[in-house]
Amino acid sequence: MKPLLKILPLSAVLLGGQVLLLSGGCAATATRESTGEFVDDATITTKVKAAFVKDETVKARDVSVETFKGVVQLSGFVNTPEEKARAGQIAANVVGVRDVKNNVTVK
Repeated sequence: MKPLLKILPLSAVLLGGQVLLLSGGCAATATRESTGEFVDDATITTKVKAAFVKDETVKARDVSVETFKGVVQLSGFVNTPEEKARAGQIAANVVGVRDVKNNVTVK
């Protein structure tokens, strides 16, 4: 049983009736996210895309969303400068977004 504990990335330890989770997950670096950051960024991306679907101005299928460490990058093509600006504004208003890089191109 002891060798199995060495290879498990996540273990639980009981301490006085409390469960302590020990994680062997990846740490974040400047170019790589931790597991928690990856999950947070996936959530942010989903929320931005959902906000685009609800908005009358932005055509959600025309704008791609990628998030890295809370920074949202928008890309794709839109018809008007107003649509580009609105996409950036919507993304900036999503909880957890630290910055928006609006690389959307107006056709």
